[in-house]
Amino acid sequence: MNQPANDAPIGIFDSGLGGLSVLREIRALLPHESLLYIADSKYAPYGEKPERFVEARTLQVCRWLADQGCKALVIACNTATVHAVQTLRETLPLPIIGVEPGLKPAAAASRSKVVGVLATANTLKGAKFARLLASLDGESRFLCTAGIGLVDAIERGDVGSAAVRASLAGFLQPMLDAGADTLVLGCTHYPFLTDTLVEMIGGRMALIDTGAAVARQLARRLAEHGIAAAPGAAPFTRYATTKEASHLQDMVAALLHVDAQAETIVIEPAPPLDAAAHVLR
Repeated sequence: MNQPANDAPIGIFDSGLGGLSVLREIRALLPHESLLYIADSKYAPYGEKPERFVEARTLQVCRWLADQGCKALVIACNTATVHAVQTLRETLPLPIIGVEPGLKPAAAASRSKVVGVLATANTLKGAKFARLLASLDGESRFLCTAGIGLVDAIERGDVGSAAVRASLAGFLQPMLDAGADTLVLGCTHYPFLTDTLVEMIGGRMALIDTGAAVARQLARRLAEHGIAAAPGAAPFTRYATTKEASHLQDMVAALLHVDAQAETIVIEPAPPLDAAAHVLR
């Protein structure tokens, strides 16, 4: 594979809209870089899909990003990272940055040594998450809860309704009762709930979001490979989705306060839900 051009875009992938929270951090840290965001919203959310489907579909979408000339990939989805990042690194000759719940910084920040973790069901049951949790054995007590329904609500643009608040209260109250003083936002959708969370829990829990850490790791990898964009470059941001472009445009406006065009792209055929991951290798 030829060395990509320094002005080539960085591909950012999520099953839906949560990765926009990571894109926001990348744009803030790396304003000269061009970005290509793809939301596989036709098949979102991934959090409750079979693991083999997630791996196979993630590989499909990331191959599309590579075909678009991306110089690096950010897997801005905890579930896709858990189930597919190793396969991606074995398959695609690009720097690939994944995301994972910020358990380590949470353990370091917690005074009570009781940490709440809110993530998708698939992230919590993944082997990668289990290894991360085991590596921190003894540092803190981690109370892990699947945020059932939250991704769907955020995909609809609902980040503060009475129903969302009721769900959050049900997830968080047991953590607070157990003495948790820190909350890990273990899904890239969840930072869009920050304002609501702050209103609900005030200063009782510190929020840990890894989007900024992902942006810093991306910057390091670009520098290591000599493919960072030069200052003064004229960057673009392209938004694509496998569902309705108008919905992505509306959500970019609502969540990022950016007026942007989006496009619908087709990446087919998707693997069947019971597909073995190796069918796409």
